[in-house]
Amino acid sequence: MQIPIRNVWLLQLYASSFCRSAGTGLVSMEDNPEDLPELAARILADEVAVRLHTGLSVGFRQTTRAVNRVRGRINILTTERHQLLRRGLVNCTFDEIVTDTPANRLAKAALEKAAVLVPKEPRYRSLALQLGAAGVRGPCPPLNSVSAMQRQRLLTRDQLMVAAAELLLTLAIPTTESGGKMLPLPSLEDTYLRKLFERAVYGFYRHRLTPSGWNVSHGDHLKWDISAASPGMPAILPRMELDVVLKHANSPEGGQRRIVIDTKFTAVTKPGQHGKPTLASGYLYQIYAYLMSQDAREPDIKSEGLMLHPTVAEHLDEEVVIQGHRIRFATVDLLATPHQIADGLLSAVAPMSHQPSRWPTIPAGSFSGVAQVRRRARTRLPPQ
Repeated sequence: MQIPIRNVWLLQLYASSFCRSAGTGLVSMEDNPEDLPELAARILADEVAVRLHTGLSVGFRQTTRAVNRVRGRINILTTERHQLLRRGLVNCTFDEIVTDTPANRLAKAALEKAAVLVPKEPRYRSLALQLGAAGVRGPCPPLNSVSAMQRQRLLTRDQLMVAAAELLLTLAIPTTESGGKMLPLPSLEDTYLRKLFERAVYGFYRHRLTPSGWNVSHGDHLKWDISAASPGMPAILPRMELDVVLKHANSPEGGQRRIVIDTKFTAVTKPGQHGKPTLASGYLYQIYAYLMSQDAREPDIKSEGLMLHPTVAEHLDEEVVIQGHRIRFATVDLLATPHQIADGLLSAVAPMSHQPSRWPTIPAGSFSGVAQVRRRARTRLPPQ
C-alpha cells in the first residue's frame, strides 16, 4: 500500500511516535491544509498537564551562595572574607535540584508560541504560566540541542513532550521533496504500518474524544464467558485482545455507548465465490466473538463493533445489527487529506443514522445478507 510520507508522518503524530533516522526534507507547516500546529499543541498541552500533576522532570545546577548549613564544598576564603560565620552562615558550592531544565524551558517556549498560533485556546498560555510558577524561568534552549535531550536517560518520559515542543517551534513536517534539512524517513514496511495504524487510531480517539467524556483504552483483554471447562483448557484457550475500546456513560449522541474497534491493514473485502466482493468471514466472526462473549456481562448496554480498514482511493461504510449488536465496517482513505482522514475516523464512530427497523431483515444465524445492508455512496477520491 503506497501512502504519502506526509500521511505516514500524520499517523506517527497521532500514534505519538516521533521517529528519527535519515532521508527527508522539510516543508513549512503553515502551507499544510491540516491544523497540525493545533494538533501538536494539544499533544504538548496534554503532556505538560500530566507533568505538572505528577511532577516535572528535574535537573541539577551548580550554585554558590551563603547557606545556614554545610552543603557540598565549603568556600573558606569567601566565608572568612565576608565574616559569614558570625551570622551563622557559610559559603558553599553545591548541586541544586531545579525544574528550570532545558526540556522544561523548551516546553514553556513552545506553549507560548502555541498561544499565538491558536489564540482561541487559553489553555496554552495558562500552562506556560504554570510552568513559570513552578520555577521554569530560563530562556528557550537552542533547537540544535533537542537531539541531545532525547538521548538523555533521565528524560525518557519527556521524549513526546520534547518532540511536540520542537515541532511547534520549527513549524516543519517531513516530505520527500528536496529541502535544506534532513529528517528520518519513516518505515514503510507492512508490519510497521499495521502497528502504526492501530496506534494512530488509538491516539486520534484519545486526543479527540477524551475531552468529551469518552474513556479510550488500548490493548484490553476480554475473558470468555465460561461456565465449565476441563482442567487443561485455560492453558490452551486463546486470549481475546482488543485494539481500541471507546466507552461513554452518557454520550449526547446516543446515551450509554461502548464501541469495540478492531483495526486491520488488509483489504476490507475479497473476491467471493462468484467473483463479487464480500467481507472476509474471519473478520466478521472475530468481531462477533468479541461482542457476544461479553453479552451476559452487559445487561443494560449492547456493545457496538467497528472493523476499521485503511484503503487507498476508495471508500466503504457498511453496518448491520446482529442479535442487538451494531457491527460496522468502515475504511479510512490514506491518500486523502489530513482533514478528510480525521473526518473519516470521527464518522466511523458516529451514532446510527437510520432506524434498524427500516433496514432489510437478515435471517438469524446468517451472515450472507451483510452486503444487502444500508450502503452509503462510494466515492473515489482523486490522487493527492
